[in-house]
Amino acid sequence: MKSETFTFKTSDGTNIFTYKWMPDDASSVRGIVQIAHGMAEHAARYERFAGALTQGGYAVYANDHRGHGKTAGSQEDIGFFADENGWGKVIEDMHTLTGIIQKECPGKPVVLFGHSMGSFLSRHYSMHYADDLSGLVLSGTGGDPGVIGKIGLFIAKMDAKLKGKKAKSEIMNKLSFGNFNSAFKPNRTDYDWLSRDSAEVDKYIKDPWCGAVFTAGFFCDMLEGIGYINKKENIAKISKKLPIYIFSGAKDPVGANTKGVSQVYNAFKKVNIEDVEVKFYKDGRHEMLNEINSDEVFKDVIAWLDKHIT
Repeated sequence: MKSETFTFKTSDGTNIFTYKWMPDDASSVRGIVQIAHGMAEHAARYERFAGALTQGGYAVYANDHRGHGKTAGSQEDIGFFADENGWGKVIEDMHTLTGIIQKECPGKPVVLFGHSMGSFLSRHYSMHYADDLSGLVLSGTGGDPGVIGKIGLFIAKMDAKLKGKKAKSEIMNKLSFGNFNSAFKPNRTDYDWLSRDSAEVDKYIKDPWCGAVFTAGFFCDMLEGIGYINKKENIAKISKKLPIYIFSGAKDPVGANTKGVSQVYNAFKKVNIEDVEVKFYKDGRHEMLNEINSDEVFKDVIAWLDKHIT
């Protein structure tokens, strides 16, 4: 695998840090997987997954979102998207990267892979830019939070008004993640809900770019985005021809132990998207790419890609 990094500048002048992983034989590229990482992590964590994908003949591009990793650039700037329309700007950043991929790999199919927050962003992306995609893969996604989401948004807006959009929101952090570990007692760490692989959990805890408390402005952005992607009229904007693969750990609290994920699957089927597949991994937690059976998960993703990329 060949790896490199680059930055691209957005219309508002933000530099977006990006990783690119290619098969050793660039002429063998069958397609491209564009990765949208989750909240409070960064794209470099997908290198092992990229290794499996490149062996399968896929090139991989993954950017650090605004407020994350090397795009944030400093610990102080972690957890904030933008002063205005942060969620929309992150989606536009993703679309700009798709354009770069199309220029660098002309004619090759692009599949968007989104994990957790990245799955929410990817669902939103597919409502506007499905024509640029040959497939959508969702990892660790979640369902419609409904009234709880609306209450959360109200609290986030109040927190932003009182303390400022860039203030770290301890209350929203607690409301969002406070109960995630409760199913895994006795807890070894605060992040047992991520994976059964304790070495992977420890890596996350030790990573300075992971696990920060995010800002009130960020929570406003994300909760508004989650509200948008769960509206039936917006789900109906997704191309009926876009193949979608959803996978999740059966004990992932983000997916409400399969309930939320099944809700997303059913919502896609309800608007007549033709090819939607869902897979649950018994006892798996939130980060299936970093689970004790991650090799099996990699193989399943690649098998789905092989079936849909011609």
